[in-house]
Amino acid sequence: MTATQIQPDLSDAGKHGFDPDRLLKLKQAIEADTSQAVYDGAEVLVARGGSIVMHEAIGHTNLAENRKAAISDTYFIMSLTKQMTVARVLMDIENGKFELTTPVAEIIPEFGIKGKQNITVWHILTHTSGINTEVPFTLPLDKIADIETVTAALSNERLLYLPGSIVTYNAITAHAVVSVMVQRLDEKKRPFRRIMAEDIFEPLGMKQTALGLPEHLKERLVPIVMRDKTPGLFDAEVIESLNFLITEASELPAGGAVSTANDVFLFAEMLRRGGELNGHRILSPASIRAATTNQTGEMTNHLMDYMREMYGWPSFPAYLGLSFFLRGDGIFPSPFGLQTSPGTYGGLGAGSTIFWVDPERDLIFVCLSAGLMEEGKSFLRFQRLSDLVVSALEE
Repeated sequence: MTATQIQPDLSDAGKHGFDPDRLLKLKQAIEADTSQAVYDGAEVLVARGGSIVMHEAIGHTNLAENRKAAISDTYFIMSLTKQMTVARVLMDIENGKFELTTPVAEIIPEFGIKGKQNITVWHILTHTSGINTEVPFTLPLDKIADIETVTAALSNERLLYLPGSIVTYNAITAHAVVSVMVQRLDEKKRPFRRIMAEDIFEPLGMKQTALGLPEHLKERLVPIVMRDKTPGLFDAEVIESLNFLITEASELPAGGAVSTANDVFLFAEMLRRGGELNGHRILSPASIRAATTNQTGEMTNHLMDYMREMYGWPSFPAYLGLSFFLRGDGIFPSPFGLQTSPGTYGGLGAGSTIFWVDPERDLIFVCLSAGLMEEGKSFLRFQRLSDLVVSALEE
């Protein structure tokens, strides 16, 4: 099978080291969740060595219209957008336009005030910049997908913490800054959404992926619905507002892309293959190693402090690469499961989406779900599903 083909059943699972009956438990677990209204539905994809061994659409993706999930569904992929954005930033680093150690203010001079003069690209990508992790006070919500306006608002804010001193995951705004760097240095003067389309999505064959929401992807769009009303990381009104705020012209590089499970797989497969897919080299193996290596040491992720208090979780390292989440070592809540190898890396999106690559096992897992959960509950949901994937392996 090639990277773009869909495996409709589990007939070939054994050829790729899976016990088909045990892998079926993944589908059954999601069916049980949806039957109990934990979330509405999901699309799940498991691949090994470039071959898709499971691709299932389960439950519903639009309960209001009683629409069943289908493999043609398009999802808001939330923060999986970050890893795709970082891939494009790394392309500029490989082309010598700037470095991880380059101060943001060298490219965006207006950013270098109020203590932010020494914040580097590395600080932004590792979530150690010390800048505001929430929506800037002066930024209207309807401008959250305008990277120049977001960057202007962030530029006017003061530094909150010394760069490099703490990890606080920036869920919404920080990636606008590095995207503006790429946009301002682009010889063709393209908007960032076109840069992403032409330099990442099109070469990888990601035909159902866009930064923003073009008209041709609206037909099977899965609406954002906060099914779990437990107070947590995001207020329901804020996260559901993306249904109306994301348009064709939107640029929210931290969380404003739409895609399909198969397209997310293509991106993950490019990473697994060391930066190349179907004859197109996006990144060098060295850049991918840097992006997926622990850059934050033993520092914890302070954004998760509320989860630790809510659920009684222990303190554990953030395990962040260049905006890629890592499995790391130890037993603690992990959306990548407790049985994946320590070098497993990927992305996680607002109570609804995940992908990971286990390079030791040549294994990829993608799950896009409808009906958002509170973030801590979603962590544990994906931990359980990820472990079901790995426990289905026979070799």
